[in-house]
Amino acid sequence: MQPSPTSDRRTPVFDHTVPPPGHPSASSRELREPPSGGPQVHHAPARVAGHRPEPSHGDPAAREPRVLAVVDGSDTADYVDAADYVAHTATLRGVIRQRLVTRALIGHLPPAPARLLDIGGGNGVQALEFARRGYNVTVCEPDPRMLAETRRGLADAPESVRRRVELVRGDGRDAVHLVGTGWDATFCHGVIMFVPEPAPLLNVLVELTRPGGIISVVGKNGPALALRAGLQGRWRDTTALLGEPRAVGAARPGRQPAVQLPPGDDPANVAAILTAAGTRSLAWYGIRTFTDHLGGIPPGSDVDAVVDAEWAAGARDPYRGIARLIHHVHRRTG
Repeated sequence: MQPSPTSDRRTPVFDHTVPPPGHPSASSRELREPPSGGPQVHHAPARVAGHRPEPSHGDPAAREPRVLAVVDGSDTADYVDAADYVAHTATLRGVIRQRLVTRALIGHLPPAPARLLDIGGGNGVQALEFARRGYNVTVCEPDPRMLAETRRGLADAPESVRRRVELVRGDGRDAVHLVGTGWDATFCHGVIMFVPEPAPLLNVLVELTRPGGIISVVGKNGPALALRAGLQGRWRDTTALLGEPRAVGAARPGRQPAVQLPPGDDPANVAAILTAAGTRSLAWYGIRTFTDHLGGIPPGSDVDAVVDAEWAAGARDPYRGIARLIHHVHRRTG
């Protein structure tokens, strides 16, 4: 997850978890482009393994409200701030997403202890899961609140898991300078829906990954966003997302969406950008075909059966094509 404050103006912060001056953090509703005009001098940020540093009380961004989800209908955001995102990960929908991503990646990742990089890793659910499986995982996340949640999760984990996880605070598009290249696999799950143009971030993911390594990206399935609204009975939102028919005699026939979908919500566009950057697609999966409309209900005793059903649907047509999220798995070829 890639949280971002609501204003582009923020006071620079200097503490042990923040990159030095010249390193932009995520701001506004997207990841900012790295500065242009020549090479920048970058210093290594502090890495933390299960250690929670003293809070930076002088950081006004820590008190700013944050908007973390693009709303595709009234009152439909899964989360609107860091606390909501943490709560969302514990719902049935959140559990299904994380477990389906894990199940897919198990079939594509090199064996542990490979080096995994999680860009916009949120509260560390995936990082902790793969650390438990013996992988060495680095989380690169710009939001100090999310990193604090990851530290809380690490504090409850065995020492053998804690020592396999490193935390780096920083903007995903600065990751080459922050953590270097040559990673066995690079994750970017639930981030591209927050950027107006996904190509710069997707290109960085490929650059970060070693030749032959795995790139894993999860984003919205824009062409099928009306499904949730329809199943929830929100008919005006459904019609808006489907688009109204054009008037007779219009210059172009067909339907014009009333809601303009960002390019990061187009799975074909995401796959094309990754391929052009030097990858080939290994597989793609749908996430939440049957359960996306269920709101914030918690997982029940039948959660394993629900995950199995969603997994079967997400791996085949036509069901994966109408899922809420699309999981792309690519291999770097060059």
